[in-house]
Amino acid sequence: MSGAEFSGELRTDGRPMALPWFEPDARLYPHIIGIGVMAEFARRRRIMVDCQIRPSDITRQAIIEAMLEIPREEFVPSSMRDMAYIGDHLPLSDGRVLLDPRLLAKMLDAVNLGDRDLVLDIGSCLGYSSAVISRLADAVIALEEDETMVGLAGMALARCAADNAAAIAGCLIDGAAEHGPYDVIVIEGGVEMVPRKIIDQLVDGGRIACLHLAGSVGECRIGTKRDGRLTWRAAFDAMAPVMPGFQRQSVFAF
Repeated sequence: MSGAEFSGELRTDGRPMALPWFEPDARLYPHIIGIGVMAEFARRRRIMVDCQIRPSDITRQAIIEAMLEIPREEFVPSSMRDMAYIGDHLPLSDGRVLLDPRLLAKMLDAVNLGDRDLVLDIGSCLGYSSAVISRLADAVIALEEDETMVGLAGMALARCAADNAAAIAGCLIDGAAEHGPYDVIVIEGGVEMVPRKIIDQLVDGGRIACLHLAGSVGECRIGTKRDGRLTWRAAFDAMAPVMPGFQRQSVFAF
């Protein structure tokens, strides 16, 4: 039944009786359909924050506010928008994932982003993590290898008014030295090792957050650079697929 129809019954004053509800015809009321979709995603976003993020012992209110504000559905393929707020990794392509929102929130909390930090976000995919970081830091470089992803990320970041975030294309294991050095580096996927050239892009006193995997065991680690060396601490248990290029190289002995 479209919005142009009514029940056929009349009130005592002779006017049509209103239906208790109706499904608007998208051809006649496209603005109503659009508003309804936006409201539904906003509802799912609040549920994500209330049921996934807040119970995860996030200590910084700014992270919660950023995740309430940033529309995660804008940063996934259009065919997966209905899955944007699931409490798990969202598979993309070539073994890459959009990290579980709880895991991302806990990583950003553990690495203690500051509003003066320049951040390198490695493996940013379609830019969601960088959009969240943009609300917490001074500026963020969103690094991704796939140029199509980079283009889509740039448009999504612009729609979210993330004016302090820049999406760039480049090899993930090389980092982006031309825009550094960085106060914080975040790696958006599993790693078995962190290349030295990425560590070299941290300022002295800088921090790096990554998901370190050793076989079937994984944990979020935070590294702090002092005098050219990293000191690591375990933040919490976590798992994610190892990103291409971040596997530990096998050594063969004869």
